[in-house]
Amino acid sequence: MTPPASPGLRWGILGPGGIARAFAADLRTAGLDIVAVGSRSAESAAAFAAEFDVARTHGSYDDLVSDADVDIVYIATPHPFHAEQAILALEHGKHVLVEKPFTLNAAEAAAVRDVAADRGLLAMEAMWTRYLPHMARIREIVGSGTLGDIRALTADHTQLISSDPTHRLNALELGGGALLDLGIYPISFAWDMLGEPLTIAASARLGDTGADTEIATIMSHASGALSTSLSASRAAGPNTAHIIGTDARVDIDRVWYNASSFRVVAPDGAVLEEYTSDIQGRGMQFQALAAERIVAKGRTDSELLPIDETVAIMATLDEIRELVGVRYPGEE
Repeated sequence: MTPPASPGLRWGILGPGGIARAFAADLRTAGLDIVAVGSRSAESAAAFAAEFDVARTHGSYDDLVSDADVDIVYIATPHPFHAEQAILALEHGKHVLVEKPFTLNAAEAAAVRDVAADRGLLAMEAMWTRYLPHMARIREIVGSGTLGDIRALTADHTQLISSDPTHRLNALELGGGALLDLGIYPISFAWDMLGEPLTIAASARLGDTGADTEIATIMSHASGALSTSLSASRAAGPNTAHIIGTDARVDIDRVWYNASSFRVVAPDGAVLEEYTSDIQGRGMQFQALAAERIVAKGRTDSELLPIDETVAIMATLDEIRELVGVRYPGEE
C-alpha cells in the first residue's frame, strides 16, 4: 500500500537515536522532506545526516528549533525530556510530533498542550500504531457492529530487552519501566477501541532499581467491556491482540502494534474476513502524513488522537503507576 502524497512540511529531527532512524527511513520511503537534524553531539547529527541525506546538521537542540527552514520537529529523545524539548520547539514556532509516551506524566503533557494551544500549533503524540492501515480497518469493523456486543479486549507487549540496571528501561531517572515504554501501546489501544476506562486495577513486578519489569492491567469501560494488558521488558511473549464480541472477534497477529495481519472470526470458527498488511517500510510514515494533512487544513489537533486524549492517557498511566508504586525522581 502506497501512502498518499505529502502536503510538504519540512521536518527536523531532534535526537538522532534508533527510533529516529526508523522514523527517518519511513519518511524517506514516503517522500517526505527531512531538512535538518539536531543533537547534543555534532558528530551524531552529522552521521545521521549522512545516512539519510539531510542537508543541515545542528550540534544543539536550540539551533535545530531556531532553524527557519524547519516547520515541524519530531522529538525522539528519552521521554523524561519530551516536555521540555516540545515546549522549546513550540516556543520557536514549530509544530511537534512527540514520540510516545508523550511525556513522563499527565501534568507535563498538559503543559505541552497548553503551550501549543497558546501558539496555535500542532502538538501530536507519535502513537504511530493508531495511524496504520490495519488499525483503520479494525475501527471500521468495530464501528459497523460486525463483532456484536464487545465484551473484552486483550493485548500484550512483551520483549526481552535488558536486565542492566543502567539501561534506560530500568533507570527511574530516565522514566524506566515496562509500562511507559511498552505498556503505552495496549493502554492506548484500549482507549482507542473502548474509550476511557472507568476503573483500573494493576499488578506489577518491580526490578532492583524500582522500575516495573512486568505489569498487568484490568480496566472496565463505559460499555461494560473489560480490557486487559500485559507488558514486560524481561521476557518475550506472543505480542498479539484480540477484540472479543458476541458475534465475532478480531485476532491481530504478531506483532499487533506494527503493520500486521488480522482475521475476523465467528464463534463457530469461520473466518469472516482476513486482512494482510501491504505497506512500504515499518509504517511510521502514516502518522507523519497525518500530521502534515492536519497542518495543511489549518487545524492544530488530530481527530484520531486528540491532544486532550493524549493527556488523559498519560493520566491513566499515572494512575497505574500509583497502584503499583512506581514514582519517578522529582514527582510529588
